[in-house]
Amino acid sequence: MRSIWKGSIAFGLVNVPVKVYTATEDHDIKFHQVHAADGGRIRYERVCTVDGQPVQYSDIDKAYESPEGDRVILTDEDFSKLPAAEKHEIPVLQFVPIDQIDPILYDKSYYLEPDSNTPKAYVLLAKTLEEVDRVALVHFTLRQKTRLGALRVRDGVLVLQTMLWPDEVRAVAFDKLDGVAEPKAQELKMAETLVETLSDDFDPSLYVDEYQIELKRLIDEAIASGSSKVKRAPETAAPEMDAEVVDLVAALQRSLEASGRKPAAKAAAKKTAEKPAKAAAKKTTAKKTAKKAPAKQATRKGA
Repeated sequence: MRSIWKGSIAFGLVNVPVKVYTATEDHDIKFHQVHAADGGRIRYERVCTVDGQPVQYSDIDKAYESPEGDRVILTDEDFSKLPAAEKHEIPVLQFVPIDQIDPILYDKSYYLEPDSNTPKAYVLLAKTLEEVDRVALVHFTLRQKTRLGALRVRDGVLVLQTMLWPDEVRAVAFDKLDGVAEPKAQELKMAETLVETLSDDFDPSLYVDEYQIELKRLIDEAIASGSSKVKRAPETAAPEMDAEVVDLVAALQRSLEASGRKPAAKAAAKKTAEKPAKAAAKKTTAKKTAKKAPAKQATRKGA
């Protein structure tokens, strides 16, 4: 995993340096839009409606359009003046019972890793949260947006869950629920009995995404069978050496020849070829020496 943010948790006068990692990942198979007639990829361009020209992302600002049609264009400088939490600090606002937070407020989850050689403060905060059985409400800035978050512990690791602001949860009122009679006691009892028969401890390993599994199987079978739905990737030819590189190599070769020095490859080949010849000459010399030795010894003995 790669961290997406670095900062520190401000826990009273205690500072806890941390790295932030995305805790979840999407396993859904991704698709491209293609032209049904020939399978060509559909691409989109950012085009200005005034001059009709494509616009680079670096040349794009943000604009708000009022209900009356007035357009307010804002730049990065304008956004930098807005109030926001410290960009690299996660201040703890308060500690609250976890059951007081409606799960509808939770958004995304992130793992926090201690970013210190001595993570004693990290462990202290994690143990404290486990002991008091509460979550820490925090403020932090991520991707230029101030967010509310809940800090809790999962398997000894601090987990930061971003939360929606209360006014982001829609109020709901369905007319069809108005004036509906309360369930009868017998109906409630039968429903409770049914709940009891289906009650058990939660085991996440029992639940799998059957749709994604079957979709992957469908795609694999299509590729293996050579179906007409499969557009084979074009074979890529071996990359040709750039003309400029070829000219440079040739120029270097001529330079070496002009200097009287031979390229390393040829020199190595010559050296390799010379080794057997030298070895053979050495062997012949040794044989001659061996033949001469007895004669000398005989001469000495006779004397």
